[in-house]
Amino acid sequence: MTPRATHDHHPTRPRDRWRLPTWWRRLHGHAPPVPESSPEPADDMRTDAAEAAGAPENSPQEDTATTLWRIRTTVRDEPGTLAALCGALAGHRVDILSLQTHPLAEGTVDEFLLRAPAAIPVDELKHAIAAGGGSDTWIERADAHDLVDAPTRVLTLATRTALDGAELPLALRQLLGRCTIHSLPATSLGGRPLEDTPPVEGVLEETVMRLRDPSGGALTIERPHLPFTPTEFARARALVELDSRLGPRLPHRRDVLTLPEGNEVTVRRADTRDLAEARAMHQRCSATTLERRYHGPLGDADRYLDHLLSPRYGRTLAAYTASGRLVALGHLMWDGDETEVALIVEDAWQRRGIGGELLRRLVAMAAETGSGCVYAVTHSANTGMVAAMRALGLPLDYQIEQGTL
Repeated sequence: MTPRATHDHHPTRPRDRWRLPTWWRRLHGHAPPVPESSPEPADDMRTDAAEAAGAPENSPQEDTATTLWRIRTTVRDEPGTLAALCGALAGHRVDILSLQTHPLAEGTVDEFLLRAPAAIPVDELKHAIAAGGGSDTWIERADAHDLVDAPTRVLTLATRTALDGAELPLALRQLLGRCTIHSLPATSLGGRPLEDTPPVEGVLEETVMRLRDPSGGALTIERPHLPFTPTEFARARALVELDSRLGPRLPHRRDVLTLPEGNEVTVRRADTRDLAEARAMHQRCSATTLERRYHGPLGDADRYLDHLLSPRYGRTLAAYTASGRLVALGHLMWDGDETEVALIVEDAWQRRGIGGELLRRLVAMAAETGSGCVYAVTHSANTGMVAAMRALGLPLDYQIEQGTL
């Protein structure tokens, strides 16, 4: 005797109450409506309806936690390959939020943004992708910022680059993900020209891009863990070309600060057009001030300024007096995932709060770019810099080696 026959003769359930849902489901594919006056259906009656809908026999409250993933995989350039891959992911209850295709000479790189049940391990996702025909798969966690579609992301980065020349390295990093960008000037500090300037159209070598910098040097972008695609190369080259066409530019914002003694200074962004004033300020600084800032031969300080003021390597803030005299510079220099900060204040204007104000603004700029760490290198006896860093109210890690802090 089958379980169904046993249920049919259950003493508390008349025969017609079992036949109704069975007949109804046969015609309609789902459980029948329950009249308001009818009692709640029995547990096994609910189970029958769940089975008809394709749910597991025992379907307790499932975990609704999900995880976002960014995935790249290479598939054959044949009809149906994408459908097979999507079907394999759907079999694991994976939701595809966005898809980009990067054509190659042979095959296609498909880039997905996925939302998967948190209980699914990474290896299981990789096995599903392999079963769907994917190879050379790369996967990493994503976050809410990745939910922006590719055209919107590129337009946003182009807008930022158009407004500020210092944004190009940051825009390239956000466009290409985790990568290292080296900006090489057209000439060395000794005046020698760059030996291997890339052609105008640039060079793509799997994990390395080389583009001609609008300033005449070269931009080298490296991503060892993931080869670049021709599509990414074209996007990066378009951003660099936009920067080249627009020429030097900085935001026009200026802030006037009133010092404790009543003097006013104006803080604004600076670049190589402030080079003459910066050199004049360095000439007025003492040897001690220059040594604390540059940690090397004092005669070389002037040679670094053209590099430091270039938007390619970071951002610079300058403090000018009401008479137009430059009295302080603060530099924010990109260094991979970290950011270096440096200050120099003319001797006569030290201990008035200018350095601390510049530092606070530079750190805020670093936070806006997504930098997770800001560091400064100075002499251990530079109590002014130490005090300014402590005044930020951020966690500090002190490292001292041979008098360098």
